[in-house]
Amino acid sequence: MKSNADTHIVVVEDEEHLAVGIRFNLEAEGYRVSVAEDGRTALRIVEENPGKVDLVILDLMLPGMSGYAVCETLRSNGEDMPILILSARTLSEDRTRGFDVGADQYMMKPFDLDEFLSRVKNLLMLRRRRQPTLEKHEELIHQYSFANVEIDFDTFQAFVDSKPIRLTQLESKLLYHFVSNAGRIIPKQELLKEVWEMPGHVSTRAPDQFIGRLRKMFEKDKGKPKYFITIRDAGYQFLPNGVDNIQAETGEEEAST
Repeated sequence: MKSNADTHIVVVEDEEHLAVGIRFNLEAEGYRVSVAEDGRTALRIVEENPGKVDLVILDLMLPGMSGYAVCETLRSNGEDMPILILSARTLSEDRTRGFDVGADQYMMKPFDLDEFLSRVKNLLMLRRRRQPTLEKHEELIHQYSFANVEIDFDTFQAFVDSKPIRLTQLESKLLYHFVSNAGRIIPKQELLKEVWEMPGHVSTRAPDQFIGRLRKMFEKDKGKPKYFITIRDAGYQFLPNGVDNIQAETGEEEAST
């Protein structure tokens, strides 16, 4: 396992005072930090360090190239490191768009330093545990199929009607947890603990957002899902054979994805 000193974090932030503060606190934790003032510089740093960038902390309002475009470019280039968006944008559609282009977490400015460092630590743990939740199962699932979908958990790739879809590590980990517990109602608290590695009492819409993304990828009609179901006041359920005539009880943020 990498030590903090071997962990490379790229901070993409054009406000110098904020970039300096973030760098100082991350380096105090022992991480190696590179700072980019714009998106193109960030992409160059990643390109010049193939496979050696462990986390990107990304502002959205950047000169020349938006954070959304940076995130989307990283994912389209096959980069699967965790991405934490750190932005002053507070609207739900901003968070939704951030998740849609491939971010793993979204945190708003101003932020609590302890929470920020905790999120960094958790995202790096996700990076290190490339096989999502596999250690908990005697028989590892490498490939899985349902309906018109084929999933390869080893390569973080899925195919819908033979068309490839690239999964982020967090999407793959969530999907793996659903597949491993097919048919069982999974409480939101369980997803927070097992997938996000966060305390189950934490208030966050991240599971709703990511389940919305799975529906967008794999459901014919994400507004009337057959495979990824929300059970009111209970949790979520993955039904590989599908269920007809079920209207998902999607939340406000899910519906906007």
